[in-house]
Amino acid sequence: MGLTIGVDIGGTKIAAGVVDEEGNILSTFKVPTPGTPEGIVDAIASAVEGARVGHDIVGVGIGAAGYVNRQRSEVYFAPNIHWRNEPLKEKVEARVDLPVVVENDANAAAWGEYKFGAGKGHRNVICITLGTGLGGGIIIGNKLRRGHFGVAAEFGHIRMVPDGLLCGCGSQGCWEQYASGRALVRYAKQRANATPENAEILLGLGNGTPDGIEGKHISMAARQGDRVAVDSYRELARWVGAGLADLASLFDPSAFIVGGGLSDEGELVLGPIRKSYKRWLVGGNWRPVAEVRAAELGNKAGLVGAADLAREPDPIM
Repeated sequence: MGLTIGVDIGGTKIAAGVVDEEGNILSTFKVPTPGTPEGIVDAIASAVEGARVGHDIVGVGIGAAGYVNRQRSEVYFAPNIHWRNEPLKEKVEARVDLPVVVENDANAAAWGEYKFGAGKGHRNVICITLGTGLGGGIIIGNKLRRGHFGVAAEFGHIRMVPDGLLCGCGSQGCWEQYASGRALVRYAKQRANATPENAEILLGLGNGTPDGIEGKHISMAARQGDRVAVDSYRELARWVGAGLADLASLFDPSAFIVGGGLSDEGELVLGPIRKSYKRWLVGGNWRPVAEVRAAELGNKAGLVGAADLAREPDPIM
């Protein structure tokens, strides 16, 4: 199929990269993320044009945060951009004169890990991204499963706690309210406030008060043995593992791939997640247990995955 371009729309920058069929990024071009929907279309086109210089490109894949239709052409709803039924494929194609597909960004990252990262060699994997929120992707039988309307795998909005914490989506008790970077910071602040004597390292890294605690402080303090920081990671892992056990009951994958910023902490977070997952897995002592693996591609996964999905046949066909 040749070279394709993947586009990753971030909060501060839009990155486009030329990717070959082996998942190698050959060149990249970045532009600032504008504040308007139309400005973002212009910026995507500029990034694609900048990246394609000197390359023969056959298609473009765009990773967009939000609900993308099954035809991979329209963004039904994007939480951080005022896109409502946005015909993104049509608009970008008119600007770059190349075939364009639009993918949910978490789906794109999941596909990148499945093809070129931690999922290589597996036919059935579930990917979750642990960052500010929680997202994911489903690969079953070597195919990305988007669902009938294209909006499957919004794992972060599975209701884990009836009438639980209010989520930004408008619901209550969503998984990402208990298993995400925001949740980790909340756990640490609550514990530091309740038992400051157990959070001396953690508090010292901030401004001396629980309100000054940030995610980076929790990581640093946990590695130095701070009790509150370690306990906060354990609480996060308890919720992540419980959710993975539920997903295992639904999909029975051979591996879970954990990506996003929190996965960068390695065994500090993965070890407790594995323990919690096994604890909550129904029949866990008597059945095969899926691997829980760290993602390998880091922040390149979405761009590489979107580029590769531009080579994939239309899922409607």
